[in-house]
Amino acid sequence: MSLVTSTLPLLGRAGLPPVYRAAAPASRLGAVDVALVVLLLLGLYTSYTVMIARNVPFPSVPAGVAGMILLWRRRDRLTRTALIAMLSVLTVYAVSVIVAPDLSFLPRRLNGLVQITYSLVIGYALFLTITLGSREQIATLFLACALVLLVGCLLETYGGLRPLSDGVRKLLYARGLYEGDQRDILYYEQVRPKFFASEPSSVTFCYTLFAFVWLAVSRWRWKVPAYLGLVGLGIFAMPGPTLLLMLVLLAPYLVLLAPRRRGRLDPVRLVPMLLVAALSAGSFFLVAEAAFPQRHQDARRGDDPSSFYRVRGPLMAAAEIVTVHPITGAGLTGEPFIERRVTDLYLRSPHYSAAWPVVHPSSELLINYFWLHWVYLGLFFGVLAAVALTGWLLAAGVPSVAFTWTVWAIMGQAAGAYVGPTCWSVFFLAAACAVLHQDDAAYR
Repeated sequence: MSLVTSTLPLLGRAGLPPVYRAAAPASRLGAVDVALVVLLLLGLYTSYTVMIARNVPFPSVPAGVAGMILLWRRRDRLTRTALIAMLSVLTVYAVSVIVAPDLSFLPRRLNGLVQITYSLVIGYALFLTITLGSREQIATLFLACALVLLVGCLLETYGGLRPLSDGVRKLLYARGLYEGDQRDILYYEQVRPKFFASEPSSVTFCYTLFAFVWLAVSRWRWKVPAYLGLVGLGIFAMPGPTLLLMLVLLAPYLVLLAPRRRGRLDPVRLVPMLLVAALSAGSFFLVAEAAFPQRHQDARRGDDPSSFYRVRGPLMAAAEIVTVHPITGAGLTGEPFIERRVTDLYLRSPHYSAAWPVVHPSSELLINYFWLHWVYLGLFFGVLAAVALTGWLLAAGVPSVAFTWTVWAIMGQAAGAYVGPTCWSVFFLAAACAVLHQDDAAYR
């Protein structure tokens, strides 16, 4: 038996896609890689951005630095097939920018093209690194990150950490600091913790993401009840509607990952998982009503501007832009091009109030990266980009493309910045979870 053949089972347990296994050097990440992954996650959490020039941002600086170093360290895993797939994706975006309407917005769209290239590279470097680790190591890492946020929020609220957190935030964020403390007192009867982030939604978004990655890759038998416990603890420590997505995320895990055996869905396991997934997703509204009654009531009545700009508004805008510009959409970062149209659309909506504060910049009109995909690209290029991205996932050995896309779409209901690193790190983290889980299932 050859050396490669004899070591395949060991490499399989490391969670590597078949295309990479023969070249994999180890089943665990070293200390340097773990530190770089943590730095990358810290960049996503803080979204700390430096302006290189007046209109040229360097978004999520720690994530960018860590991502580029990780890419260099993983250069031996950059296969020709995956590189061709990545270039195909970038080509679709480049062509969409060139053919988008009104060339006066071309410089802004080119800036968006540079940003999405940067973000895709960071996300892919994270994918290449995460899939080198063992399931136990990656699960431990992300659970630790989630618990740090949980404990940090408790310390900020009950342990006197708030002055330090607020002081650091004022130094880190020259603009965009959260100003909704009075609204938080109305909705949650407390000032929500920010724990060194620019706003509470960044905390709840990352907590949701980290806890879900732990759920997807952990082998622990009781992880689902423990995950539900994390939902409850999160609602207590950092109340916010984003945490409700943790319940929705259970569905793709239970339906698309948990029933997989030897590379395929097991029908015997799938049926009960479907029932549990339906109950989990259905509990979304019940928990929302119980945990955040005032916020839930205002959202249903159309009295919550935050919910409108994150969910209902982007959906309306996507439907409008796909109708008006079905081929090209508005172009990458094309909010200024469609600002007047979207504003008029919102003002005509019975769910929008003209009494709400004027939103600025125009990018704040659409805080949902899933619908921004269709706003920026239209129907034609939107589908073309999705096909190209799917091809990239397949070239990288991702076994469940459906899981990746579903998780990405769900998390997109709580985040904007389609061209930013967070959007595509979520995408590739979901892909890495599918790889790690699938590879382990193949040896059962």
